[in-house]
Formats: sequence, C-alpha cells, structure tokens
Amino acid sequence: MTSEQQVRAGEPALTRLLGPAAEAFPQSWGRRPLLVPARDRPDGGDLADLLDLAGVDELLSSGVLRTPFLRMAKDGRTLPESAFTAPGGVGAGIPDQVDPDRVRRLVADGATVVLQGLHRTWPAVRDLVAQLGSELGHPVQANAYVTPPQNQGFDHHYDVHDVLVLQLHGEKRWVVHEPVLPAPLRDQAWQQRREQVARAAAGPPALEATLRAGDCLYLPRGYIHAARALGGTSAHLTLGIQQWTRHHLAEALLTRARRVLAADDQVRASLPAGLDHTAPEPIAEDIELARRALVQAVASVPDDEVAALLADQDRSSRRAEPVPPLAQLAAADRLSLEGVLRLRHHLAPVVEPTEDGDLQVRTRAGTVRLAAEHGPALERLQHAGALPVAELAADRELALQAARSLVVGGLAVVTPAP
Repeated sequence: MTSEQQVRAGEPALTRLLGPAAEAFPQSWGRRPLLVPARDRPDGGDLADLLDLAGVDELLSSGVLRTPFLRMAKDGRTLPESAFTAPGGVGAGIPDQVDPDRVRRLVADGATVVLQGLHRTWPAVRDLVAQLGSELGHPVQANAYVTPPQNQGFDHHYDVHDVLVLQLHGEKRWVVHEPVLPAPLRDQAWQQRREQVARAAAGPPALEATLRAGDCLYLPRGYIHAARALGGTSAHLTLGIQQWTRHHLAEALLTRARRVLAADDQVRASLPAGLDHTAPEPIAEDIELARRALVQAVASVPDDEVAALLADQDRSSRRAEPVPPLAQLAAADRLSLEGVLRLRHHLAPVVEPTEDGDLQVRTRAGTVRLAAEHGPALERLQHAGALPVAELAADRELALQAARSLVVGGLAVVTPAP
C-alpha cells in the first residue's frame, strides 16, 4: 500500500475527515457551511499525518520545489515570484526554484506560505485527494497555507469551488459571510465583485469560529471568508472540490447540438444579401428558424451522449494512481504465473474495439492498445481487482502475455503475493 496505508486501509476519506458527520454531509453539500471539531471524530486526531510543519520544511528546503507549486502572500496581496525564488545553480538552468532563505525572511516578516498542488507533490495528501475525488465524483485539489502568528494572508474573498479546510497545526480564526453570488461558476471570480464582497464582509458573519488542530470546516463555493492565525504559526490544508454542475450539462448539450445543426440544410443557408446589421427586423424570421432548430437539436441529444461527454471531462481532470515506472517494467520482465496483479487505482478505463479487431483502452493515464485475446484478462482483473497471473487466462502462456501487456501498458500493477 502507499502512504497512510491507502487512507486507513479502505476507510472512506470523507469518514476519515468528518467522522459521523459524513452521513449528514449530503445535506450540507453546496448549500451551507459545516464545522466538525476534531473531538467529534472517533480518532480525535490532529490530521498531522497528512502534513505537518516538518513536512512543510522538507518541501521548502528540498531544492526541487518550483513555481507555481509555491505562492506567498502578505496583507491581502500575492507577492511576486522573484521575491522567493532564485536560479538553481551551476548546470541547473532553472530560474524559478524556491529559495528557502528568501522564504524564511518573508515568513519572519509576516508573509503566508501557500503550497499549491499538494495532490501532486506530497504522497499522503495525494492518496487522500484521489480517494475523496472517487467518493464524491468531483475533481479535488489540495493547497496548504502556513501563516505566521497574528497574520492574515488574504482579504475577504470567495472561492469558485467548494472547500474542505483541515486545520493541521496551531489555531486560525475564520470569519464567514453569506454569498453575494450563490454557486459561482469558475469564470465568476470574486475580483469581479470586490465592492459587493467588501460590503458583505462588513456585516454580521454567518459563522465565526476558531479552528484548532484536527478541526474541519466545509464551505460551499461563494461563501465569503477570511482567516487569521492566532498565537503561533498556523497551518491548514484546503481541499478544493471542483464540482460538476448543471451548467456543464448544458454545455455538453450545446456541444452535441452544434453537430446536429451543422447537418441541417436550412441552418446552413445564407442570410439575405444587403443585410442591415443594425436592426433585427430583416432577420427576424431567420432568428426564429435558428431558435426552433436549436431547441429541437438540444432536445434530440440522447442522455447517454451527454453523460459520455461529462465522463470524458472528468477522466481528463484527474490522474491515475502514480506508479514507479522503472520498478514496474522490471517486475513485468520477471513475471511468473505465481505473481499477483491488481488493477491500477483511479484509472476510469473505457474499452473500445479498433477497426482491425484489437482493443483500445482509454484511461486517465493515457490510451493503451491491447491485443483482442488479452481483453478477457482485463475484464477478469476489473471484476476482481487483484488476481494471480495464472487466473488471467486458462492458457498459461496467454496469461503471462496478457499480464505483461497490462503492466507495460500501465493498466495493472505487480504486487507482492498475499
């Protein structure tokens, strides 16, 4: 298993974070904030196993972190990258490596450290995010915010995605206000409504709470918030949930409807010569014809085509489980009938026949071509999750061939035998 033993050996990620409150979470989803103190979870833990200050230091001092995996902010504004980066030294040719000395000086001066994309750089967070995304059916990302005592990194603002805030270290005072724009889309950022946000933030809050290590706070998109560190250094992890919405369904319908319209002779017909572009009257009939055609085209799109478009977007928005490429290739070369394969986690595979009779497997890790005779082995592995190589096919040589193809193609992982 990977870090944190695949998030507590199969325990649902939402239960890991919210405890019994996970059952009531669907009632809060997209509607209202939810605060879960650490004491309400059975483990009562501080969540430091996900990331602690020593882990933050490891990331900042390792020499491999680059922008945009780090941002820094102070007094409500984002600092320029040049303030905390430097060239990588002789032979590196990397001008934007994080400079831990510059970071130290900025933090001492009150700046907040923002570690972005932790679902790509920190194994424990990566595993939690992958599992949570699978449970929710929506893409999840992770950032960490480390704030010096009595400082605030960002002004009141709202996010265009839901967030789960996990307090990792220290204390932070959160002030939350009702939205000025409920359920904003991804292109409806708070900066477009600065004055409205400022007015709302000056009023009475909808929620005010001090988060301590292990506490969790859920905020639906649009809720205005700001946080200030209390006492000592504060660190929290924000899991950003990028929801799929009905707006995405509408976009998928329009995408498919355009294909229908392109095949309609009347819709493709030219508008009149001598067209007056300043008034609608000369083209009123054309507008009505186009409107009716569009409505009919949208109505004609089958539900399964809309779902397939959304599934394709979701597949491309997340990553499959990372696996060590060199180790897996070496394991594929040593495969025996006693070896054990498991399906790679978070693949979201779609198997399609090719014109010449083989199989094409589209996954989050890319597209793989398989020989048709290896298809049944993949089906068995998908059904079982993990199998000895000998059980992939009745013919032993075919089982070995299929196993090697699945591993080399990145669909399966060689694991130790039970």
